[in-house]
Amino acid sequence: MIARITSLPTWLRQNSRNPNVLVYIGLAFAGLLFPTIVMFVNPEQGNTLINQAADAGVFVIMAIGLNVVVGFAGLLDLGYAAFFAIGAYTYAMLASGQLALTPAHHAVHLPFWLLLFVAVLVAATCGVILGAPTLRLRGDYLAIVTLGFGEIVPRLFRNLSQWTGGVNAISAIDAPALPVWVDGPWDNGVGLQIVHDLKFTAGEPVAYYVLMGLLILDCIILITNLQRSRLGRAKGAIREDEVAAAAMGINTVTTKLLAFSLGAAFSGFAGCYFGAKLSSVSPENFTFLVSVTILLMVTLGGMGNVPGVIVGALLIYFVQYKILGDLPHWTTAIGSDLRASCPVACARRSSR
Repeated sequence: MIARITSLPTWLRQNSRNPNVLVYIGLAFAGLLFPTIVMFVNPEQGNTLINQAADAGVFVIMAIGLNVVVGFAGLLDLGYAAFFAIGAYTYAMLASGQLALTPAHHAVHLPFWLLLFVAVLVAATCGVILGAPTLRLRGDYLAIVTLGFGEIVPRLFRNLSQWTGGVNAISAIDAPALPVWVDGPWDNGVGLQIVHDLKFTAGEPVAYYVLMGLLILDCIILITNLQRSRLGRAKGAIREDEVAAAAMGINTVTTKLLAFSLGAAFSGFAGCYFGAKLSSVSPENFTFLVSVTILLMVTLGGMGNVPGVIVGALLIYFVQYKILGDLPHWTTAIGSDLRASCPVACARRSSR
């Protein structure tokens, strides 16, 4: 560990012109400083902006996962939101009183940290179940199958109202909790202190923001090691030329199936966090628009490029949920200003 720390300056000099490293460094500094800067510059809207940044992290994780499928393996998946729904509903049903309202008549309240792995396992298993009979298809045919799966799963959760609550959704979901937490000036200006038995709440978005940052860091480390591994090179070979990869001895079906299940696992991972943070899960949260949005993020950032996908996800999220969301308020304010300035301008013209 000490040797790695001492070699860090040398590594930085060697990678000073590597655009991927520079993007990672910029994202790391921006992520660390964002809560403090926001609370200092705009304390009234600070919690809202931090909360939106934590929500953006959900799309970042899903974009990283879809990048495994589309960018690494070259498979077009149009039903990616289905695995997002599977992860969210897995957490919702095992961390709430929902099962007490079902024929099981017994509520389950498992901890968030355990259900993270359970959601990943369930989503990956569903990815294998979907991929095993369909990954021999190529191109548009595979896209049609995944599109159908993405439409079926939300409707399945909507129609199984006896278990999932249907259109009424699953609410009052347990929030994550930590035995120890460090609080500081980034959270409403409080002093540095240690908090015991912290329960995450909607009024304290910094905890969710930090949790999302740690989850994204884990995903980046995992996906970077995967990209450099033998399996990652095999996926790249299949993406470039599947026939040539098969001729070189690569089991294309198994490799594509593993890529599909890994992408599904990332989506389930994000879905578990989404359910815990929102404390409510509804079928309306997992429409086809979500799959298209994630695909657009991957395409904009550059398929196969992890830091580019992260930047693309943040840009698309900012445009869709911040700029377009605030656009009606901006247009109303501009219209009010124009109406207020028109009488003054008319009065000046008449005086001339």
